[in-house]
Formats: sequence, C-alpha cells, structure tokens
Amino acid sequence: MFYNLDTDWINNIKINLSAVQRRTLSLTKRRTVKKEYQVAWLLKSITLIDLTTLSGDDTFGKVERLCEKALNPISSTILNALDLNDKNITTGAVCVYHHLVSHAKKHLNNRLPIAAVSTGFPAGLSSFKTRKKEIIDSINEGANEIDIVINRSYVLQNDWKKLYDEVRTFKEIAKNIKIKAILGVGDLETLRNVAKASLVCMMAGADFIKTSTGKEKINANLNNSLVMLRMIREFYSYSGKKIGFKPAGGISAAKGVLEFLILVYEELGEDWINENLLRIGASSLLIDIERQLYHYALGRYANKEKIAMS
Repeated sequence: MFYNLDTDWINNIKINLSAVQRRTLSLTKRRTVKKEYQVAWLLKSITLIDLTTLSGDDTFGKVERLCEKALNPISSTILNALDLNDKNITTGAVCVYHHLVSHAKKHLNNRLPIAAVSTGFPAGLSSFKTRKKEIIDSINEGANEIDIVINRSYVLQNDWKKLYDEVRTFKEIAKNIKIKAILGVGDLETLRNVAKASLVCMMAGADFIKTSTGKEKINANLNNSLVMLRMIREFYSYSGKKIGFKPAGGISAAKGVLEFLILVYEELGEDWINENLLRIGASSLLIDIERQLYHYALGRYANKEKIAMS
C-alpha cells in the first residue's frame, strides 16, 4: 500500500538529541536479563537474524556454509543440553548479493527466505535502470525479499519527492515481494534526516526500514534505532500499517542484541518481536550468541573455533 507524500509532515519533524541520548542511556545502564530469561531472549534473537555474507570474496562454497549454519544455527551439544532438539530453530533468513541468490535457493530448497541486496548495494549510485533490473533479476532468481539501497544524496538535499518516487518505483517493481529500505544512517548526518528518510520510505511502500548496509562508518546503534522505531510507531498511528525494522551492521555481541530487542519491545510492543516485523542483519553475532548458550548449558565458554560459522 502506498501513501501520498506529505511534505508538511516531513518538514515539521523535530528530534530532541539529548532526549534520545537519555532514553538509550537508560537502557544500557540497566541490569540485563539473566539466566533462563536471557536464554529465551537469545533463542528468540536467533530466529530474527538475517544471516549475512556481503563480502568481495563471497563464493558458492561460502554461501553453502552460510545456508547450512542458518538451517542449523545451534550446535547439537547445546541443543541436547537444553532439551531443544525438537524445536527446529533456524535463523529468520539468509542475506546475500543478488548474483548468489539462485545458489542459495538451491541449497536451502525453500526452507528459509532469501533476502537479496539489490539496487547498487552498498552505495546505491548505479543507474536507475540498472538498479531496477537488479530487483527483477533477484526475484527471478528466487529472492523472497529485497533489501534496497536508497540514494542518500536525496536526503542530504531534502529532495523528498525524488526519494519517494525512487522507493515507490522499487516497490511497484517488487509487487508482493517484501522490500527493506536501507537508509545508510551513517551517511545521513543528523538524526532528523534519519527520521525524515524513514517516514518517506514508509509512505512510498517500504515494508521494512533498515539502518545500514554495514559498510558505513556508523551503522546500527541505539540512538538511530530509537528514532526509526519512533517513526514506525508514528506511522502506525497514522496509517494502521505495521512497518518492520531491521538494525544491521556492527551488532556482533549477545549483550548488544538484547538491548536492541528490549528497545523494540518497549517502543513498539510484543507484536513486533517476530520475524515478520523484526530482523537483525548480522554475520558474526550468531557466534557470540552460541557461546553464551554454551556457557549456560555446560557451565563453561567454548572457544570460537569450536562453534565457528563453518
């Protein structure tokens, strides 16, 4: 569903930076959840991960290992110790470059969604024709979701009409395929710009708003995530449509992912804590989550080699 571009709403957005910082600091100063409650949250976080490989050295073999880990994210040792063998825990999806979609699809055999990064990832500066073609090619190869990259220059120039038209065109091409609009928050200069870009993308039909490509100097953090979540909440009050959220880039520790989940829970409610409305873009995060689960289950930490991604 699309909504008309409301420039008055966009231009009237204000962000109180000190209030944002106080809110997120209050989260980090609290004692985190412990013991079996922490285990439950960590297990939930695994099911929300878009397990990702977006490197220049990606190969078919690397993608196959990633897919296998996505289908079996927890070692049998931990599953046995926690009596979870019958739970069929997987990650939320696998995320790869668009030219590797067909290989991932062949390996996954429709057991997990495949998200393709398209539209000139990570800079989003390929020709408009090329970016549109990437979406079509990714879908034809079997992608279930498309992570699109916005042209950040439109945000910096306050050219909301061009940003709106771009995202709307991408969604029209994708049709019923879910699109996640990557804002590239580290390139947007201010949290006010993050809020405005979030709103424009939602008006233009984005199903998710995503913080980062993971390639910027600043990626997902609690401050920019709070701003995006507040815009999701405001847009939901206006439209009744629930937009998904995907923090990505730099989330590599179990403690950190718990902070993001708690923030989403407190800002948007329990309805958003599922793979249809919340994803976490990560590659190495799963290793640390597994280490924490191993410690809880067996009373000691496993070294990273024992539970490596491959």
